[in-house]
Amino acid sequence: MSSTDTIPMLPHTSHWGAFSAGWKDGRLQVRPHPNDPDPNPLIENFPEAIHHRARVTTPMLRRGWLENGPGPDLRRGVDEFVAVGWDEVLDLLAKELERVRDAHGPGSIFGGSYGWSSAGRFHHAQSQVHRFLNTTVGGYVRSVNSYSAGASGPLMPHILGALDDVSRRNVTWEQIVEHTDVVLAFGGMALKNSRVASGGVSRHVERESMQAAARRGCRFISISPLKSDMPSEAAFEWLAPTPGTDTALMLGLVHRLVSEGLHDRSFIDTCCDGWEIFENYLMGRSDGVPKSCAWAASICGIAETALIELARSLAGKRTLVVIAHSLQRSEHGEQPVWMGAVLAAVLGQLGLPGGGYNYALGTLAHYGKRNNAVSVAALPQGTNGVEDFIPVARISDMLLNPGQPYDYNGQRRIYPHIRLAYWAGGNPFHHHQDLKQLAAAFRTLDTFVVHEIAWTATARHADIVLPCTMTLEREDIGATPTDPLFVAMHRIAEPHGLARDDYDIFCDLARRIGTWDAFSEGRDTRQWLAHLYERTRKGLLDLGLEAPDFETFWKREEMRVPQKDDDGGMLRAFRVNPTRSPLPTPSGKVQISSAVIAGFGYADCPGHPAWLPPTFKPDAQHPLWLIANQPHSKLHSQLDFGGHSRSTKRQDREVCTMHPAAARARGIREGDIVRIFNEVGACLASATLSQDMLESVVQLPTGAWYDPAYDALGRPMCAHGNPNVLTRDIGTSSLAQGCAGQLSTVQVERYNGALPAIRAFEPPPAR
Repeated sequence: MSSTDTIPMLPHTSHWGAFSAGWKDGRLQVRPHPNDPDPNPLIENFPEAIHHRARVTTPMLRRGWLENGPGPDLRRGVDEFVAVGWDEVLDLLAKELERVRDAHGPGSIFGGSYGWSSAGRFHHAQSQVHRFLNTTVGGYVRSVNSYSAGASGPLMPHILGALDDVSRRNVTWEQIVEHTDVVLAFGGMALKNSRVASGGVSRHVERESMQAAARRGCRFISISPLKSDMPSEAAFEWLAPTPGTDTALMLGLVHRLVSEGLHDRSFIDTCCDGWEIFENYLMGRSDGVPKSCAWAASICGIAETALIELARSLAGKRTLVVIAHSLQRSEHGEQPVWMGAVLAAVLGQLGLPGGGYNYALGTLAHYGKRNNAVSVAALPQGTNGVEDFIPVARISDMLLNPGQPYDYNGQRRIYPHIRLAYWAGGNPFHHHQDLKQLAAAFRTLDTFVVHEIAWTATARHADIVLPCTMTLEREDIGATPTDPLFVAMHRIAEPHGLARDDYDIFCDLARRIGTWDAFSEGRDTRQWLAHLYERTRKGLLDLGLEAPDFETFWKREEMRVPQKDDDGGMLRAFRVNPTRSPLPTPSGKVQISSAVIAGFGYADCPGHPAWLPPTFKPDAQHPLWLIANQPHSKLHSQLDFGGHSRSTKRQDREVCTMHPAAARARGIREGDIVRIFNEVGACLASATLSQDMLESVVQLPTGAWYDPAYDALGRPMCAHGNPNVLTRDIGTSSLAQGCAGQLSTVQVERYNGALPAIRAFEPPPAR
């Protein structure tokens, strides 16, 4: 019997899964949902995190802002803070919001808040802050797309349809277990990624599904520089291309298929548009360079014979092409996403059960699942009176270049002049690239407001820091469209220090500005939960099913809802009848080439998928590829101070992985502290050695909290191991302007200096 069996446990959920929690001898105990076949260990970050010294305990004002008033300030990030009461801080903030609104208009306010703050449907920080800005100041400049899918999001509607239709309503794990012959996974299908989903899931089925499919005879092929990007249960074959060359590899495969007449010409003729233009490029008729397997081998570093054998083995098989988010988080990231769809079309597999193209399957726990037959309501955000927006990864460019033009998806847009940024539920010092530049960008603001549970680097760069509750300290409804379990998220702990719910903070601000009625609609938190739940109850009633009222649901603690049939979604319907169910593209078909994109005239994103060499590649100064991928010990940077996350660090620093040959050439041994650097910045990490990667690669996961320090020579670096001090802040292309932070180029050396103390989890100076 476990220690948690004898104590009261209350239900809750998180982005990494449903669980229950309770207290024993003053310590939080957590237990995964009993029906979860592969629970995510990230829930073990909660016990030490909930009352950690890194938590923000009281409202804080940056001294420079308090004494000198709003305005750009070089002291952001290094200044001390002054503790104040809630009434004082909210009075000052309300006046500042009114000042900026009246003097510069709501178009001078940026509603940041990109992030995974809460699995609950009501206490979703992004919705809360956007609703507040819409109802209180008339709107805000918003961001579009995501750091995870910044290139694929804008591209996908041009070639197939909406991103969610290709990723969430398409091929399921059930289909793969029953039908798929080959899973061709570019970027792999790492379980650390597929165990996570916004809103949470109750069953993590990816591991058991891969194992069941493999036992039936399904062939999994992981195409990644890292062998760890596929679990052993898949019994997979591993191909390790040079990072960023997947488009060239796919072109080589398609060239071989076409050259030997192994492509599905009937499917191309019936269901695709723009083949002739692409074929001219593929066969070298338009540029004199046939994209053969020999050509591809010289770029991607995989033998020509291996590529030819792979291409031939795919023909006539129920093949599923998967492109991981990681491929498009780099320069020209649109190209592998597009080329993957073309490869699936050339094989004639789109729309078949277990076949075709399922973008990012294995990247999130949402993907590969059935969709619920009833919906869960989200907090309505009101109407935004500001039309300006930016691609989410262009935040530094916007703040540093107001009034300057930029390209995006066929438009020529202008960066607005932002005076105030309001952030809640996100940490841009995790997501963003070139952190030195990001810090400089935030110093241009008049005022930077942050709601935070802990002293992240974002909070340290703010002027006004408002302590908010973490998920365990509030009630909510946990639900997601791809999991049938709805969870009554009970409060597990009282708020830490003077922390308050985001909603209550916004209500008090709205009262001061005179917009409380519009923001709150007269409801407290429990009334909002009942109001949002009503949409689900009505959906159940419409299906003639039991529909308990809110109080009954709350007492039951969870509820299962029906799911839709596994019908293959948009792509299946299109395949069955292309005329009756056309795709939402200009031609109604798969756009092998796109006249629309070609018309934009972008040299970095032409009208068909193409191999575009990277601007930055290894050289004598920076000879190694850096892969800055997602961590396995936390979600992004969340709860990096939690016990599970900290247990994976060494000498309190993040761990980077190197090939033994690359380490040996640099005099680096297992466990050594290394300095990783390039022209952008530098950081320290603890080295571990593995042969399961390319020799030219060093891998350092994101998520370590930014901890700036200086070495003995006075050179700046992150002492903790945040790779975004090394990543370049460039867009994927003029089409999408997505995040290109997955890949960089670096040098690594053994670090022999005195190790700086880790200060990331210590509160900043205050009085």
